[in-house]
Amino acid sequence: MWYQIDHTDNILSPSLLFYKARIESNIDKMISIAGGPDRLIPHVKTHKCGEVVQLQLAKGITKFKCATIAEAEMLAQAGAKWILLAYQLVGPNQKRLVALTKAYNDVQFFCLVDNENTAHSFNALAEENDIRLSVFIDVNNGMNRTGHITDDALPELLSNLQQFKNLIVAGVHVYDGHIGDSDFAERKSHVDQAFDTVRELLNTFVSQEGLQPMVIAGGSPSFTVHVQRPDVYLSPGTNVLWDWGYQLKLPEQSFDHAALLLTRVISKPKPGIITIDLGHKAVAAENPIEKRFKILNLDGYKVISQSEEHGVLEVGLDQWEEIEIGKVCYALPYHICPTVALHNYATVIENNNSVAEWEIAARSRRILV
Repeated sequence: MWYQIDHTDNILSPSLLFYKARIESNIDKMISIAGGPDRLIPHVKTHKCGEVVQLQLAKGITKFKCATIAEAEMLAQAGAKWILLAYQLVGPNQKRLVALTKAYNDVQFFCLVDNENTAHSFNALAEENDIRLSVFIDVNNGMNRTGHITDDALPELLSNLQQFKNLIVAGVHVYDGHIGDSDFAERKSHVDQAFDTVRELLNTFVSQEGLQPMVIAGGSPSFTVHVQRPDVYLSPGTNVLWDWGYQLKLPEQSFDHAALLLTRVISKPKPGIITIDLGHKAVAAENPIEKRFKILNLDGYKVISQSEEHGVLEVGLDQWEEIEIGKVCYALPYHICPTVALHNYATVIENNNSVAEWEIAARSRRILV
């Protein structure tokens, strides 16, 4: 089996595993779908790891997206020079962004705004520090999480932002993470309908402001839809590691599972019951218990409970007799992004052996800045 590790004696459990060759293959597939690395602005929230960023840089990807100051700093430390912090910063985080731009003055940082008050605050801070900050307008085209809705006031916001002397409006950010139809035709129809509502703003950029906006649209589910718009930049995230959830939801995207969890059987408390050391402190627990992980080398089991450090499984009596305490199991997470954030390090696997540990540096909310 592709995931089988020849020697596991020195691998702790539960542990996050990164399969390097599969990560590189997934990066190649992302580039192939996009038609080249220049259109890609991959989101790093999935892996939060500098070594993965360096693999992407080595393949020609130069632009990146993130969600936290720590992720932005991790990117800068890894060598990225173009970084969109796809989040509207408020309070002390605005000052942290200014500090980041000063600490890495050879890096181009961007962030999001969706209202004039936030823009005014950013502009005042930039003026105070004698710098100019680059921003993208965050547009809400249906997800209703952040962004300015696509109403008549949206072009007015664009026009007003042009008046702030210490802000540079670089483009438009449109995230449609609310659209996740498994059927590609249905997903494409919904993504297209949602994107159509943004066109008025884009036309205003050109006709009134004389600007050609940079448009960054979508995430992993809409990656294969927005690729059909040649003037749109693409920001898939999960694709680099892939997971069980997107395997089920996005059947047309043939990425490889590149991250697993190694866990061990730690107890057989009664006939038909085994316990593994995979609790919800090691795998994302926001989904129902039957959709948190899938064990690849164990058949006919049912997850019946999970606590902080334990996962309790029901198995057949014959299987229960055969399973030994200490048995190594390989679990595929349903949602890899928050799972990665639960681990300090990933054990790197090449040719069925562990060869290194990569730090999940940006799982922290703060690195230096």
